Amino acid sequence: MKRNLLISLLLVLSVILAACGDADGAASGKEDANFPGKPITLIVPHPAGGGSDAVARAIANAAEKHLGQSIGVVNKPGGGGAVGMTEGSLAKADGLTATFVTVELTTLRHLGLSELKYQDFEPVAQINFDPGAIAVPADAPYDTIEEFFAYAKEHPKEIQLGSTVPGAIWHLAAASVEKAAGVEFSHIPFEGSAPAITALLGGHIDAVSASPGELLANEVAGKIKTLLIVDTEPAAALPEVTTLTDIGMEDAKVGAWRGITVPKGTPESYIKKLEDAFLKAAKDEEFIKFMENSGLGISVLNSEDFGKAMEDSDSSFGKLIPTLNIN
Repeated sequence: MKRNLLISLLLVLSVILAACGDADGAASGKEDANFPGKPITLIVPHPAGGGSDAVARAIANAAEKHLGQSIGVVNKPGGGGAVGMTEGSLAKADGLTATFVTVELTTLRHLGLSELKYQDFEPVAQINFDPGAIAVPADAPYDTIEEFFAYAKEHPKEIQLGSTVPGAIWHLAAASVEKAAGVEFSHIPFEGSAPAITALLGGHIDAVSASPGELLANEVAGKIKTLLIVDTEPAAALPEVTTLTDIGMEDAKVGAWRGITVPKGTPESYIKKLEDAFLKAAKDEEFIKFMENSGLGISVLNSEDFGKAMEDSDSSFGKLIPTLNIN
C-alpha cells in the first residue's frame, strides 16, 4: 500500500515538473519572439560630440524602427575607451545593453592599458571603417608617396609627422607605414587629429597621419595633399589617392573600425535580432547620407565576419605594438 502510494506521488510529481518545464519553455519562446520588448541601451566608450558618438547615434536612430524599440546612447568615456567597453562587457547578457566598440578594443591590451579582450563580447555587426592617411602641405617638395619615402630615407628622423598620442590609432597607422617603408619619422603627438592638422597648416610640422574624412576639407581647399591611404582599397572620401596595394605594402594596413557588440553569453536568438536590425539600419538612406557627408567610411560586416575581423585586428596589433617601444 505504502509502495503504491509512493509510486503515485512520484508520478504526480513528475507530471508537475514536466508541466513546469513546458511552461518555462513556452515562456522562453515567448521572450525570444518579443525581444527586445524594452528599450536598448547603447554604450559609447568615447565622449559626446566625437566621431564614434556621431556614428553610434546615427546608426542607433536608423535601427530603432527595425527593432520596434528606442535605443538610448550613453557616453562612458575614459581610458582610451577602456572604461565604457569594460562596463559594457560586464553588463547583463540579456541583449538590452549593447556596446559600440572601437578599434581600441584590440589595441589597449597590447599597450598594457587594459585587460579587456575582444573575446569578452559577442559580435553583432561592424558598421564603419576608416583607414589612416598620410598628408603633407600643398607646397611640400614631394608630390607622391614614393618621393616622400625617398626623402625620408635620405633624411632619417628629419620629417616631423604629427598624429595622435603614442599608441592611439593614427600614431599606429603612421608607425606601421614607417616600419613597412623602412624609414624613420620624428613623431609629434597631439590630442587628436584636429590640432595636428592645424599644426600642419601652420607650418609647424611636415606631415600628418589622420583619417581621410578629417583631411577632406583641406584637401578640397587645396591646402594639403594626401599622399597615401593606409589601406588596400581606395578611401570613399579620397578615391584617387595612392593605396598600399599600389605600392606593394598591403601588410601595413591600419584603420579605425567601429561596431556593435553585446556581452559574452547573450542568447544567440537575441544577437540575431540585433544583427538583423543593425544590418538593415546600415542600408538606411539617411544613415548613408550622413556618413557620406561626414567623410566616414561605411564598412558593414555581419556578426560572424565582424568576429573574424576583430580577431585579425587583435593579431595584427599584437605583432606591431611590441616593436614600437611605446612607454
